[in-house]
Amino acid sequence: MQTYIAILRGINVSGKNKIAMKELKAALDGVGFQNVATYIQSGNVVFGHKQTAEKTLAQQITQIIKTTFGLDVPVLVRTADNVQKTYTDNPFLKQKGVDADKLHITFLADVPAQENIDKATTYNYAPDEFIISGNNVYVHCPNGYGNTKLTNTFFENKLKVQATTRNLKTVTKLVEMGQGE
Repeated sequence: MQTYIAILRGINVSGKNKIAMKELKAALDGVGFQNVATYIQSGNVVFGHKQTAEKTLAQQITQIIKTTFGLDVPVLVRTADNVQKTYTDNPFLKQKGVDADKLHITFLADVPAQENIDKATTYNYAPDEFIISGNNVYVHCPNGYGNTKLTNTFFENKLKVQATTRNLKTVTKLVEMGQGE
C-alpha cells in the first residue's frame, strides 16, 4: 500500500465550500481509502491506497466530494514521498536569513509549459519571490502571504495549470503524517 496526500483547493475559506473534515474522512473511509487522516480545516488528507495513478485518485476524491457534499472542489494528490522531496528541495530553506514562517509551496496539477514559465518569471513583485521547479512553486513572502500577489490565482493564470498553496508549517505536518508520525 502506498501513502498519499490529497490537497484540496478552496474549501472552508471565508465560509465557502464548507466541508467538515470528519465527514470527508468518513466519505473516503467508506470507499476503499485506508488509514485516512485529515489535518486542519483547509483540506489536507493523508491516506493509504493500493498503488494507483495520482490523477486517478484526485479524480476519485473530486467525484466523492461532488456526490457527498455537492461541491466541485479541485484536488491534487501526491505520494507522501513526493511531498517530502518537495519539502526537502525547497531552495529558500538553504538561504540564510529566510524566515521559514514566510515560506509557502504552491502545488501544481501538472508541470507548466516552458512558455508559461517564461511569462510568469518576467513578473517581479519584490520583496516577494518565487522559484518554479517541476510541478511545484516555492514562494517566499517576507511581508506575509496575505499581502502578496503571488496567489493560487496568479499562478493558475500565468502557468495555465491548477494550483493550491500551503504554508511550510502545513507541509511539514503533512510530511510527518505521511511518514506515520
